[in-house]
Amino acid sequence: MPTPTPTPPFNANDRLRWVESISRIMDSQFRVPGTSWRFGLDPIMSLIPVVGGIPSLAVSGVLILTMMRHGASGNVAVRMVLNVLLDTLIGAIPIIGNIFDFAYKANDRNVRLLRAHYAEGKYQGSGKGIMAFAIILLLVVAGLVVWGSYELIRAVWQYFQ
Repeated sequence: MPTPTPTPPFNANDRLRWVESISRIMDSQFRVPGTSWRFGLDPIMSLIPVVGGIPSLAVSGVLILTMMRHGASGNVAVRMVLNVLLDTLIGAIPIIGNIFDFAYKANDRNVRLLRAHYAEGKYQGSGKGIMAFAIILLLVVAGLVVWGSYELIRAVWQYFQ
C-alpha cells in the first residue's frame, strides 16, 4: 500500500488568491454580453427578499477577516468594513438596493484596498481588537438588516389586508 504524500503547508499567497477568487465570484464573475458591465452573485442573491443579503454579508465578513489575518492594517480593515456596511445597508432598501448591488462592488473594492496597502510596502498583522470590532459590527448590521426586512414585510402585509 503506497504511503500518501504529505501536502505542503497552506501558504498566505494561496489564501490571498482565494480572497480574490471569492471576491470576483461575489462581485464581477459574469459579464453582460456586448458590454464591459460585470456583476456577481451578490446582486443576484439580493433579489431574494429578506434573506438575500445575509449570505453576502457573511461572505464579505469572512473575506475581511482573512485579509486582516494576512496584513491588512487597522485603518484598511475599518475602510473595508465601511464598504461592506454601505453595501449591506443600501442594498437592503427595496428596488434602490437591488440597483445599488449591481453597481457597488464592496468585495472588489476591499481587494483593491489591500493591494494598494501592499503596494505601499506595508505588511502588518492586525490586532485582535480590530477583528473583534469588525465581527461585532458585521453582526449588528446583519441583525439590523433582518429586523428591518421583517418590519418592512410586516408593514406591507398589513397594508394589503
